[in-house]
Amino acid sequence: MTLLLISLAVLIGGYFVYGLIAEKIFGVDPSRDMPARTRADGIDFIEMPTWKVFLVQFLNIAGLGPIFGAIMGAMFGPACFIWIVAGTIFGGAVHDFISAMMSVRSGGDSLPELVGRELGPVIRQLLRVVSLVLLILVGAVFVVTPASLLAGMTPEWMTPVFWIGAIFLYYILATLLPVDKLIGRFYPIFGFALLFMAVSLLVVLFTGGHPLPDGISDGLWNRHPEADTHPLFPMMFVSIACGAISGFHATQSPMMARCLKNERLARPVFYGAMVAEGIVALIWAAAAISFTGGYPELADYMKSHEGAGALVTDISVSWLGAVGGFLALLGVIAAPVTTGDTALRSARLIAADMLGIGQSRLVKRLLVSLPIFAAAFGLMLIDFNVLWRYFAWTNQTLAAFTLWACTVYLARHGKLYVITLVPALFMTLVVVSYILVAPSPEGFGLDMPVAVAAAAVVDLLCAGFFVRYEVLRRRGALIHDVAY
Repeated sequence: MTLLLISLAVLIGGYFVYGLIAEKIFGVDPSRDMPARTRADGIDFIEMPTWKVFLVQFLNIAGLGPIFGAIMGAMFGPACFIWIVAGTIFGGAVHDFISAMMSVRSGGDSLPELVGRELGPVIRQLLRVVSLVLLILVGAVFVVTPASLLAGMTPEWMTPVFWIGAIFLYYILATLLPVDKLIGRFYPIFGFALLFMAVSLLVVLFTGGHPLPDGISDGLWNRHPEADTHPLFPMMFVSIACGAISGFHATQSPMMARCLKNERLARPVFYGAMVAEGIVALIWAAAAISFTGGYPELADYMKSHEGAGALVTDISVSWLGAVGGFLALLGVIAAPVTTGDTALRSARLIAADMLGIGQSRLVKRLLVSLPIFAAAFGLMLIDFNVLWRYFAWTNQTLAAFTLWACTVYLARHGKLYVITLVPALFMTLVVVSYILVAPSPEGFGLDMPVAVAAAAVVDLLCAGFFVRYEVLRRRGALIHDVAY
């Protein structure tokens, strides 16, 4: 229990201390006009109450990520708690806050445009493709899973095909309608429910006599049952994505950057939502260990049951009763649906920015959205077992690109860029090591020393490019709009 208490305290303290440092470094300006006013269109650029913006942002970036990811990460042992805390404070929250503020300052631009402006046109085109593929994939996957669950709990005539159609219809409406009509009304409810569920579990952990094996005294060694093929580094740092740092977040933040009333609210909304997600991840990691009885028992449970979904349901019903059962249902069905719809909406915004098509008229939104809907529907017909293995890696690779873009942005504006440079270097090391050491067909299956050495070379090359950029920039020999 001590490990959980310390982790929660440090994470909350990180918001007030390091979050304030990040805010000071960026230099928020409460007097600036916001995109919600300067580009108000009644569709995507709409002022919303801050509490709604926070809850929508929280649910956009959370969903099932900090639950399933934390449970899978807990199999690696107590090191997962350290990664959730450190990753959130120094990586994920900074990543989310800086990228969101870059969007605010650029009038609400989407991620590929932000990254491309800092890293050049080649990276812009790459990120456009990667972001669209990632978002469409998320939208497609998060139709099939909840549809299957709903079919098992409803009358026989409500088949999976029926629920796929119903959910996809909702996705179309959520993508096309003004952001305050569906997302702005229902997301705060679901976001509050997700937070309430986590807090309820925390109360049970503290008051229900459920012991938590700390494990720190035994060291931070890898507890994963397949440690030979799942080394702590880099596997754990990719398994726990949304609970620590996630590139997917940066595709979502511009959506709420277009609805924010004032720059001074950016830290509570963007840095704060990531900290809240980290808290949820800590609670679920602790609950998984406590409920099953320890790290080996958690691994045994995951092997004998149907993965993290079954454990979420068992914990919720056993500890929270009927209310827990309802919240579990909300979690495993509503959370993926609310992730899928904003993924497709973000895909529309990215495509519209890429093509320069205004979105104030419905016919233009349809023009951009129809190919996205068609691609998502087509992907639903494919077996995702192989494709999904690459999702987490692609997600973290996107985070690395975003952090490098944030670093160049801060350097270009004469700000203390070390707050994004260090996590950029670390995440680059993680994603390159992962793809090299991961077994086939996920990766190349290289030996760990070789993979890490190769990743270190890539890291040094990235650092070298940045140093060259800084030297040229300070000499005044660099025109920023030209890729370096």
